[in-house]
Amino acid sequence: MMPLVYATPGEESVIKKVGGNPEVKRHLENLGFTPGGSVTLVSILGGNVIVKVKESRIALNEDMARKVMI
Repeated sequence: MMPLVYATPGEESVIKKVGGNPEVKRHLENLGFTPGGSVTLVSILGGNVIVKVKESRIALNEDMARKVMI
């Protein structure tokens, strides 16, 4: 298990766990980051990441991306 920021761009991964305090966890799950779901890292720009989740592209800062474990 590793944070989303260390994923290989273009490779689809399965979300194992979503961490953080209850508010952050709920926010990420509302965006589609749910355990068992798939996520693809599109690009990394200055620590910020763009990911594809459930046919949507979402930008996350590095802090939030570290809370999503794959």
